[in-house]
Amino acid sequence: MKLVLLGPPGAGKGTQAISIVQKYDIPHISTGDIFRKNIKEGTDLGKKAKDYMDKGLLVPDELVVDLVKSRLVEDDCKQGFLLDGFPRTVNQADELDKVLGEMDMNLDKVVNIDVDKEILVKRAIGRRICRNCGAAYHIEFNPPKEEGVCSLCGGELYQRDDDTQETVSKRIAVYLDQTKPLAEYYSKKGILVDIDGQQSIEKVFEDIVNALGSES
Repeated sequence: MKLVLLGPPGAGKGTQAISIVQKYDIPHISTGDIFRKNIKEGTDLGKKAKDYMDKGLLVPDELVVDLVKSRLVEDDCKQGFLLDGFPRTVNQADELDKVLGEMDMNLDKVVNIDVDKEILVKRAIGRRICRNCGAAYHIEFNPPKEEGVCSLCGGELYQRDDDTQETVSKRIAVYLDQTKPLAEYYSKKGILVDIDGQQSIEKVFEDIVNALGSES
């Protein structure tokens, strides 16, 4: 099963990604992880990416595609993969199609977790993180047993600086602006699956499995 996972910040992609890769026994490929791995190992691609990132510049599409390709050729991707965080634009989707074509592969499905912007903002600004162990909570949907205190380790809970309403709204607006054309791109190819992300975590995953089928 060769998949791409789309969804705005706060849509619950991370949670669903874990369930998907376990269900279909495929690797979870995050562009962030690829960047960190190549930079840590000092590969040529990693050094090039680090140069851009150190200057505060966006890594060019060509380099991002090369980094993704370097991961897709690894043995554990032969039976499938879940791409998360890539592609982000139609241009990147075009380049991904070329890379997969060279590898004699095609995407099976693109899962798009859809959530209203207002709900995404509400989810984000209510998020709290433990300073000690990193556990995540939500003041409404997943509150700790004691306000401001981690239920796992007793550490202090805090709100990320970028989880303010203004910052979150901008972040989501940028994502939606970029991703709408991308969703249309894959819809025209007949492989886009829209999933209602405003349901329970369990129901969202059930809908994803029903849309993909149980066979890997």
